Amino acid sequence: MASRGTGGAGPKAPKPDIANQMIMLVAFMAAIFVLFDNNLRKSLGEIVGIGLQPLVGFGGELPLLTLVLTGTLMTFFSVTVRHFFVNWIEQARNQRISSAFSKEMREARSSNNTYKLKKLTEIQPQIMSQSLKSSQTQFKLMPVTMIVVIPIFAWLANFVYIDLAATSFSVPWELNADMKLSNLLPNWVLLYSLVTIPFGQVLQRLLKFYSFRKLLRKAESEQFAPRASEGGPG
Repeated sequence: MASRGTGGAGPKAPKPDIANQMIMLVAFMAAIFVLFDNNLRKSLGEIVGIGLQPLVGFGGELPLLTLVLTGTLMTFFSVTVRHFFVNWIEQARNQRISSAFSKEMREARSSNNTYKLKKLTEIQPQIMSQSLKSSQTQFKLMPVTMIVVIPIFAWLANFVYIDLAATSFSVPWELNADMKLSNLLPNWVLLYSLVTIPFGQVLQRLLKFYSFRKLLRKAESEQFAPRASEGGPG
């Protein structure tokens, strides 16, 4: 009887965040609508181009540099916003806990340890809840970053399809590629991704390194501060 009561009072499975899911759905639908509606994309790109064209347009003479600078700008914004709003230490802790829990669950199943499996199943909702909280924070930031990224993408589309007279470029695997042609995705999008993805990874690692180093220095200073104060009066 006691075991049943304990099981019934255990943590419940995490409930989905309906409001956040609705916001994400609306933002995603708006992004699709803007990117696939030529008139809306063109109008939005023209508005954003008022500021970006003189800044990184270079009169259409340096299209590759325009893509690199614009992609770097968007990546820097999205990575920086995500970094300062996500608790990376908590996320790393939750990932380690989740990984260890999955390992224990596999071992319990393979050894047919029903008692251990029952106990792990009882705390599984709590583990899932912690993992869900970490992922929800990043999902909540996506509409914020999309507000900036989508208009800039709209301008880039105008820049490539309308403003550029020549759209040919060379890469190591193709000497005469065209930005307007597609290979699953438009070549200019692939070129943009080729630059921004590595930059985003490096920037994120640098920001994490800086934050973790700052926290370690703070912890060390707090650890040795009481010792210094104890030795002073003597």
